[in-house]
Amino acid sequence: MFTKRMFGGMIVSGDSMELMEKLSILSDAAKYDVSCSSSNSDRRNKGGLGAASMCGVCHSWSEDGRCISLLKILYTNKCLYNCEYCINRCSNDVQRAEFTPEEVVYLTVNFYKRNYIEGLFLSSGIIKSPDYTMEKLIEVAKILRFRENFNGYIHMKAIPGASEELVRELGNLIDRMSINIELPTGNSLALLAPQKSYDKIFAPMKFIGEECKSSKEYRKKFKNAPNFVRAGQTTQMIVGASWEDDLTIIDRAQKLYDSFALKRVYYSAFIPINDSKLTVQTKEPPLLREHRIYQADFLMRFYGFNSSDLLTRENPNFDLKIDPKMNWAIEHIEKFPVEVNRATYEELLQIPGFGPIYAKRIIKARKFAALKYDDLKALKISLKRAKNFITVRGVYRGIRYDSKEALKSFMGERDAEGAKQLNFLEMIS
Repeated sequence: MFTKRMFGGMIVSGDSMELMEKLSILSDAAKYDVSCSSSNSDRRNKGGLGAASMCGVCHSWSEDGRCISLLKILYTNKCLYNCEYCINRCSNDVQRAEFTPEEVVYLTVNFYKRNYIEGLFLSSGIIKSPDYTMEKLIEVAKILRFRENFNGYIHMKAIPGASEELVRELGNLIDRMSINIELPTGNSLALLAPQKSYDKIFAPMKFIGEECKSSKEYRKKFKNAPNFVRAGQTTQMIVGASWEDDLTIIDRAQKLYDSFALKRVYYSAFIPINDSKLTVQTKEPPLLREHRIYQADFLMRFYGFNSSDLLTRENPNFDLKIDPKMNWAIEHIEKFPVEVNRATYEELLQIPGFGPIYAKRIIKARKFAALKYDDLKALKISLKRAKNFITVRGVYRGIRYDSKEALKSFMGERDAEGAKQLNFLEMIS
């Protein structure tokens, strides 16, 4: 009997129905990988399909904060590895599927033409060998770039253990590349993913970082030289699958930023999806812990904080009641209150409630006259949190407190009263 079905605006029938089944399996298998948001690729449209130039990739965000603007799939969920935390590990009894390069291209182009996506995120389980898997990813990228003339955003995963030649070839074709570090210490990786190692992960990370730097220098001399991984590299770390505290996690992130010039470290709260003897006693961490680590990561990347500033061995975990910046300010209350008319840009960034936008606004305005409280309100600067850590013309209008604990308790209660989902503009203000 001949049947037809509508899928994503495409009428699928006959043999093509198998493609939709693969898509269902391999899109679901990719949902645990969070390191797929796009950012600031400068690939331009040269007469073909798509563009990834700056704002060329439009973002949509699901309720849990994950980017849904990219076609996010695995090439295959078949895998040689048996990682304890992974739904696709080889010992799991799950439905397996594998695309062909032509099928990935077909889906990408058709979904793009229907304006459902602006780019492709493609990862994969390890099939046959790391090199063989990389060759399949490269084949997809080549067809999209050269045959389909696709100039949209492409993010792919480099496979640890693949040769440098293949990593270089893929990097010249796509916008962003990532290699998941998975766990914050080598010991936990050896326990939960014994077929992986930091050596195999760090080697391509270092290679990608060096190639990115060389590419930028080379393009200064030769305008048409290949632009290697123009949007940089990222990684992902699982939070709560092993015993590490928050300090160990952000310490690892700090070292990754310093050593490999990563654009972003993504964090994913552990979800106990497997019947594993090694993780059976591990409880799913609260999502607020993941959120606090993201906030700390933001402070390290944009506010000049170091991991050692935010946590100590005596206090190695974030307080879930207040954000890391507020916690830091209270723990270093001797630095406050800060006079806004004399504070440097760096000192303004340390004030809870102030971000780069507010700091620049204050510095620009005070060139003309010393600011008053009413001036700050006229500049549309919220003082709800900041007033407890600043003076304006020597006047303090915050609460009176007799200890760090009292201030921390008060600010924690205020945050709980006003708890809500922040939008992006609120996060950077």
